[in-house]
Amino acid sequence: MGEKTSTGLDENVAGLLCYLLGVITGIIFYIIEKENKFVRFHAMQSIVVFGTLLIVNWVVIPIIMMIPFLGWIVGGLLGFAVFVLSVVLWVLLMYKAYKGEMYKIPFAGDFAERYV
Repeated sequence: MGEKTSTGLDENVAGLLCYLLGVITGIIFYIIEKENKFVRFHAMQSIVVFGTLLIVNWVVIPIIMMIPFLGWIVGGLLGFAVFVLSVVLWVLLMYKAYKGEMYKIPFAGDFAERYV
């Protein structure tokens, strides 16, 4: 913690910012930060985690909701669960990055680690 990045920000602040707008800030920091592995890890994890949640929200749930009655119930519950999970992960990952931890979400963290 306290190490500067190529953006001029402390690495823990840049890591937090990777999650601020989900996929958008993840992509921005993955592109502009060429050196710092901590920031690149959090940027890629943000892309994978919030990209997956976006796909579930925009593709999977609408398909499920095309099924009359049962699909509406399951889709509604799944939509609520995805929303809650998104908020919890958003806060948790920003907190962990700010604390200087390379906290890994299962699968997404392993994927992110390979591409930094």
